[in-house]
Amino acid sequence: MKKIAAFTLLLLISAFSFSFGQSKITGFAVDSSLTKAVEFASIALINKTTNKPVDGTMADEKGFFTLSKVAAGEYKLLISFLGFNNKTVDNVLITKDQDLDLGVIKLASSIKTLDEVTVTGQRALVEEKVDRLVYNADKDLTARGGDASDVLRKVPMLSVDLQGNVSLQGNANVLVLINNKPSAIMASTVADALKQIPADQIKSVEVITSPSAKYDAEGSGGIINIITKKNTLEGLTLNVDGGVGNRSSTLGLTGNYRKGKLGITLGGNGRFIYNPALNVIEQSTILNGNILKTNQQATAFDRGVFGQYNLGFDYDLAKNQSLTANVRFGVRNFNRDQTLVSNSFVNEIAAGTTSRDLKTKDLSNSIDLNLDYLHTYKPGQEWTISTQYSQNNLTNNFDAHLLNALSEITGQQKNSNLNTNKEMTVQTDYVTPIAKNQSFEIGAKAIAREVNSNFQYLFANTPTGTLATDAKHPSGFLNYNQNIAAAYASYTYATANKYTIKAGLRYEYTDIQAKSQESAAINIPAYGVLVPSLNISKKINESTTLKLSYNRRIQRPGLQQLNPNFNTANPLNISYGNPNLTPEMSNKVEFGLSTNIKKTYLNISVFTRLHTDDIQQVSQRSDTLAGAVTTTFMNLGKEDNYGTNVFASFNMGSKWTVNTNFDAMYRYLEGQAPDLSGTSVLITNAGWSFGGRLDVQGQLGKGWAAQINGGGRGVQYGLQGTRAGMFMYSVGVRKEFNQKKASLGLAAENFLTNGMVMRSTLNSAQFNQTNTNYIYNSSVRLTFSYKIGKMSFAAPKRKTKSVSNDDVKN
Repeated sequence: MKKIAAFTLLLLISAFSFSFGQSKITGFAVDSSLTKAVEFASIALINKTTNKPVDGTMADEKGFFTLSKVAAGEYKLLISFLGFNNKTVDNVLITKDQDLDLGVIKLASSIKTLDEVTVTGQRALVEEKVDRLVYNADKDLTARGGDASDVLRKVPMLSVDLQGNVSLQGNANVLVLINNKPSAIMASTVADALKQIPADQIKSVEVITSPSAKYDAEGSGGIINIITKKNTLEGLTLNVDGGVGNRSSTLGLTGNYRKGKLGITLGGNGRFIYNPALNVIEQSTILNGNILKTNQQATAFDRGVFGQYNLGFDYDLAKNQSLTANVRFGVRNFNRDQTLVSNSFVNEIAAGTTSRDLKTKDLSNSIDLNLDYLHTYKPGQEWTISTQYSQNNLTNNFDAHLLNALSEITGQQKNSNLNTNKEMTVQTDYVTPIAKNQSFEIGAKAIAREVNSNFQYLFANTPTGTLATDAKHPSGFLNYNQNIAAAYASYTYATANKYTIKAGLRYEYTDIQAKSQESAAINIPAYGVLVPSLNISKKINESTTLKLSYNRRIQRPGLQQLNPNFNTANPLNISYGNPNLTPEMSNKVEFGLSTNIKKTYLNISVFTRLHTDDIQQVSQRSDTLAGAVTTTFMNLGKEDNYGTNVFASFNMGSKWTVNTNFDAMYRYLEGQAPDLSGTSVLITNAGWSFGGRLDVQGQLGKGWAAQINGGGRGVQYGLQGTRAGMFMYSVGVRKEFNQKKASLGLAAENFLTNGMVMRSTLNSAQFNQTNTNYIYNSSVRLTFSYKIGKMSFAAPKRKTKSVSNDDVKN
């Protein structure tokens, strides 16, 4: 890594140097055995008098390089590439108008000590960059055949619960990007979207706890950027990946074609789940002096199909210009067949039993269209234009049959809820170096977002009668238009004593026009937000870096939080959104340390994050249905968080790696909730939450590899209650064949028990509720992969910057 950084700097400095001669230098970089070229090796030409670089280039796929227009003088040539020792060619003498052919230059493979090998392996797993931490997920054996949530469970500073809900340093308000851009599949919930991304397709995960000004101000918890595997080869291939298990199965096909200036990628991945579920609710409410108790048991079977398909093009318009286009389509088809049986008591006296058969459908399809243009002027100076259109169509329906004690149908209920989220985004960014150690970046962005929801609730008191509207839950709609204009400037400065300072300022203006059936217009004033950010890093030595950061963030409400539809699938737990929500604000300060101590890579961070107008769920007793609890979203008073995270990676020799993560956070919440009479009063809740995990990976030789993983999280606190902890574990083995073109793997999760239990509590002056989910996630998966076709390495493609909307809360 030090070599790469050093020669990247040499190439950058060379862009500011001028040469006036007409001579050129040519040569070939090959490995010392003369069996292959050193493709894309870095070449630096250094003036021997000043010992400063004056020019630089990169070898092609055959190892050939050319330095043109070299002035007369005496130089030395420095050649480097990852995996090889640096090669210096001394006494490169250039006379006026005379070319010099250096012929074949041999580079020897790197010979490292054991400690050096250890450090390289650790940094390959976790990379520490100025404003982010990168987790390379390629070698995650147990996640094969799973989805993105299985990978994110291994990433430092992240935690993923049993439902797939993600939090970063204890905050669930995170923005999840795919390849540096938002996706319409995130419009419902992050947990649902992650099920559409196969684990096998993930290359790395970037964790950005303190986003700079170039990122949208949205996402109080930070940003998670999922980088999928991309093809940088030339030729034609077809990859087949799949897995079969007792809880889920997967199948993926990816084709790649690349020739010269054109690259095409076509792929599709599907995941199928089939899993039982059990939920038990014990609830008591106080109404008119009476204590109403209900015990409910819900048995269910889940069936789901999740898919993601993409078609991508990239084309080099010229040597310094490129165009990228991409179409991504996602589908979610989740169905649940459920039977709910409820026993009611009034002042400890049995009051009857009710039951219902329930079919719920959670369906969605999404499409993302991207077109991006990149113009590179010189190293470090580029201009991009990025456009994106996204649309997500969601359907959340249920059909219920009400049953008597003899399981005979006595009535019907139906709820249909159609939602559409559309976005059009245009942005432009320009970055340029303004000195050897300084760079400046500016940009502007416009987002036009339209959210529509149409919902209808129908009821019949007969088994087969015509369904009609219900006065308690009328039909309705929500039309919500949000327009955002933003601009930013960012400045980076590196000092001679190894400080790097990155400061930025971003301004966002939001205009909202909304209306619903109940009111002709919803009055949400337009607002502007000024968002500063500051990142400071200090390199103490070659292995230790200190970081200090501050940023301000805004969190706008998401579609499901705005949607006023009453979801009465479970009559004990009724939920609906609140279209009058305003954004929440947060301020965060974080201090971090990363270091290598012999065989161990260590990353430690401490932070404080303070929220105002916090968007949280608030539950209260139903005014219309005795014994029921309704839940909606409100802007609470505040939420304060103070926490720490420790991640360590240890290499045991050259084949085994141990990774461990520990985090602790104290949360204080303050807000309004109804008392026994229904009057809103100030309540608080606070407590410590702890989490940790351990992961062991090893190469066993002859193509065999193994992995063991385990982790858990303690109790978590909300305004009105708590959610109990959980623990998960897994083991996996893999065997590679045919020069790594094929592999077979076996992974097992939570196999010592039938499943996991997650228990949450809600407590208030009006009611108490305990909700217990029995999640049958004990599973065994057989995975396979096979690569067809042949490719050779092509020159690395310049990265075009894409739209990155991170301004909705999930």
